[in-house]
Amino acid sequence: MDNMSITNTPTSNDACLSIVHSLMCHRQGGESETFAKRAIESLVKKLKEKKDELDSLITAITTNGAHPSKCVTIQRTLDGRLQVAGRKGFPHVIYARLWRWPDLHKNELKHVKYCQYAFDLKCDSVCVNPYHYERVVSPGIDLSGLTLQNTGPPPSMLVKDEYVHDFEGQPSLSTEGHSIQTIQHPPSNRASTETYSTPALLAPSESNATSNANFPNIPVASTNSTTTWTGSRTAPYTPNLPHHQNGHLQHHPPMPPHPGHYWPVHNELAFQPPISNHPAPEYWCSIAYFEMDVQVGETFKVPSSCPIVTVDGYVDPSGGDRFCLGQLSNVHRTEAIERARLHIGKGVQLECKGEGDVWVRCLSDHAVFVQSYYLDREAGRAPGDAVHKIYPSAYIKVFDLRQCHRQMQQQAATAQAAAAAQAAAVAGNIPGPGSVGGIAPAISLSAAAGIGVDDLRRLCILRMSFVKGWGPDYPRQSIKETPCWIEIHLHRALQLLDEVLHTMPIADPQPLD
Repeated sequence: MDNMSITNTPTSNDACLSIVHSLMCHRQGGESETFAKRAIESLVKKLKEKKDELDSLITAITTNGAHPSKCVTIQRTLDGRLQVAGRKGFPHVIYARLWRWPDLHKNELKHVKYCQYAFDLKCDSVCVNPYHYERVVSPGIDLSGLTLQNTGPPPSMLVKDEYVHDFEGQPSLSTEGHSIQTIQHPPSNRASTETYSTPALLAPSESNATSNANFPNIPVASTNSTTTWTGSRTAPYTPNLPHHQNGHLQHHPPMPPHPGHYWPVHNELAFQPPISNHPAPEYWCSIAYFEMDVQVGETFKVPSSCPIVTVDGYVDPSGGDRFCLGQLSNVHRTEAIERARLHIGKGVQLECKGEGDVWVRCLSDHAVFVQSYYLDREAGRAPGDAVHKIYPSAYIKVFDLRQCHRQMQQQAATAQAAAAAQAAAVAGNIPGPGSVGGIAPAISLSAAAGIGVDDLRRLCILRMSFVKGWGPDYPRQSIKETPCWIEIHLHRALQLLDEVLHTMPIADPQPLD
């Protein structure tokens, strides 16, 4: 790799072309030359008006981090990702791959203490200085063979014995050049030894203290819904810890008694005001159990007074904070389904934290497979584009209420604007590209205008399969082909969606001629 001498190093006063050429000489080669050039050009142009930051970037890259450098920041996008050459990814990961670790995965980055605008700090600006991050890899896992190429697995990877206990030792992630199609979430040593206690409670504002009788019925989707879930395109990565990066395991002491409804408090969530003043729902989630594409038994509702619920394979019918799947009968149950149900065992624990974030702990001896938009974004994947394998003993966040709320607002606004633009186009007033947030092509406009309530409701749902996975790694292409799985409707998220739909109604589709 050619390294330019310090004496020939450009400064922020030089032409963009010279700066880009210099920075290109220091790339690690993990990306194509075209992609690298586009990414570097984009960054240099963004920094041209911030000369001190551009100089910091040049110093950091050309000295390989030997000299201290300041934060190098760009504006944070709504979903946190940056688009370069038709590909989306987290900006700090893109540039860390370019200049430091070509085989890097998102969850391996940890910012240094003096970085003021690190990605995980959730500031309006994001630091992309590669030398403001450190790479942290889980011990015992070899990442050298991992790639993000979207190549199919060899036939030998598709069928395997799924009843062998997962995570006896570390999972095998060696890919021999092939991309494992399921994102791995192994436990850390810390996760299996932490004490686990019920979170403290914090009273909401007085306006939230109303009786259960005033709660609206939260609309829960019919089990006959024909909505198609396509999560299957996946890539491997290993998180540093299954805990959320900002998570702390200490719990705040209980507050004095307060009438009304209480928000469970965990960590920094204690200091965040509620997203909405709407009273807390009577039930924080409802869980439907399926075998293949058929719901079995009644939907199980979890009261807000039980922030932790266990879904297991045992037979206690009393309910409360346990949903026992072993007690449910199905006259159409096959031998394969029966065999899979025997391995649910201790199942999973779902925990509602704060106003509506959700964490999962896998208590079973076998992995569970989750469809989660939050984990998709954390892994740098498009929403609905991945299946996440959560190993036994792993404890991981699977839903973020604030992120979900931002996304539903964005999609509803986009749909409304696109519908208005379509109506204007039909009337002969063709809008410009800037009038609908950059939605100009007719196909994109039509797709955006076609976003409906079902698409937005999907943001408020988690799906989880026991024992058996689906996607390109497995003979099953859909979760509806797995023997036993659950669908979890998150009521606070549905409440917020209802508010969004009322304040920003989506136009009714026009009848077809």
